[in-house]
Amino acid sequence: MNSVKVKSPATVANIVCGFDILGLCLDNPCDEFTLSLSDKVGVTIENIDEYNLPTDATKNVSGVALLKMLEQEKNIKGFHLISNKIIKPGSGIGSSAASAAGVMVAANYLLSKKYSKQQLVDFAIFGEEVASGAKHADNIAPAVFGGITLIRSNNPLDIISIDYPELFVTILHPQIEVKTADARNILPKEIPLKNAVTQWANVAGLVTGFMQHDYDLISRSLEDVVVEPYRSKLIPYFYEVKNACKNAGALGGGISGSGPSIFMLSRTAETATSVELAMKEVYSKTGIEFHTHISSINKTGVSVV
Repeated sequence: MNSVKVKSPATVANIVCGFDILGLCLDNPCDEFTLSLSDKVGVTIENIDEYNLPTDATKNVSGVALLKMLEQEKNIKGFHLISNKIIKPGSGIGSSAASAAGVMVAANYLLSKKYSKQQLVDFAIFGEEVASGAKHADNIAPAVFGGITLIRSNNPLDIISIDYPELFVTILHPQIEVKTADARNILPKEIPLKNAVTQWANVAGLVTGFMQHDYDLISRSLEDVVVEPYRSKLIPYFYEVKNACKNAGALGGGISGSGPSIFMLSRTAETATSVELAMKEVYSKTGIEFHTHISSINKTGVSVV
């Protein structure tokens, strides 16, 4: 195989209380990447979307991840990438992770699947660092593994797939930009012990709720006392949306990744649709353009087309 095309899905990182350690994979939207082996040394990039991302591989999320893999590959010269970004950069639903994860899975197919999924994440986080300034895997891991993942450790990388009940995700994407680096810089360097204990309890409760298929426990645990109070200031009408969604039947939710997208979890597709209507009702009065998505959880992650 000299060329492969993949679909790389959006993701929701943090899942409210699991800052930098929890993430889930969405069925839609998805980026599309075609990767080919090349006789040219290094990585060449051709963009066929509207976002005008760098074609210099050293400044491109996908390019950096591929260059990192090439350091381990002495028998091939390079890759050529055709990139079609559907997930808007800066949307908060894992656009940079979709780029890095997608090309890693594609490259692994070209290399006869020689690398494990965890090794692919190890390569991909170098690309993620270009976008956010940090090698965090909470978007990368669910994009590669599918489903819901827990990052127990970043160094050494320790990824755990978590069982979960049927869930539907409703996304509101205000058409404003929140840069990941800015959203990280706004966070406090230290937190009160009382807040830390509350956050630990919520993370434990959320993971337990997923694994035991306990919707009530999931709902009670979707609370963030560490990050949301700060990042919510970057997202207009955040709490109005959150309250309206809870009133419409959502289990709960919050900021997707670093924002500006807001996500909500629901038990049924019907409720997810009601939640979408509640989001639209709030934001249609704000004068801010927005998009919405409804998705189930993607069980497989990046897929070959």
